[in-house]
Amino acid sequence: MADNKAFDPYETWKSFTNNWEKQANDMIHLWTNSREYVNFSQGASDLQIRFQEMFQKNQQLMAEHLQLLTKNDLVNAAKLSIQTEEKLDALEEQIWDVQDSIESSKKEFRSLIEVSHDTNKQIKQLKKEQQRNKKELEKIDEIHFELLALKSELAEMNTLKEEVVSLRALLEENNSNKERELALLSK
Repeated sequence: MADNKAFDPYETWKSFTNNWEKQANDMIHLWTNSREYVNFSQGASDLQIRFQEMFQKNQQLMAEHLQLLTKNDLVNAAKLSIQTEEKLDALEEQIWDVQDSIESSKKEFRSLIEVSHDTNKQIKQLKKEQQRNKKELEKIDEIHFELLALKSELAEMNTLKEEVVSLRALLEENNSNKERELALLSK
């Protein structure tokens, strides 16, 4: 019997690509697995780095000459912008703290003003009481002088014994009444 296998293009393509991949890998492995290739690629990468540095320097010079912004300028501007925002935030917090301290100082100042008003009222009241007390002391001094005058009169009337005894009794009564009045007045 003859082999009746149908033609499958996918299988043919798969087989072709697998063979091609294997051969390419073998070729790349053969090329890259040598010291000359490593030296060449290292030299090429060094050369590329030098060209890239030279290109960047030329771009920088051209940008400066044409007064164009470069990537570094934009990065620096962004950094400065961020630093400025941070400083503004810090200043804003300090301003809030100052406002809070001003408010607390205002409250303390208001309470001090209220205390000073109360103290002034009390001082005025004490001055009024002091004036009243002075007037009362003057009255007491007048009464005291009157009592002294009465005593001197009693000494002159010493000749009449009966009158003196009766006057004495009256005087003692008067004195006790006056002392009560003084005690009441002094209270």
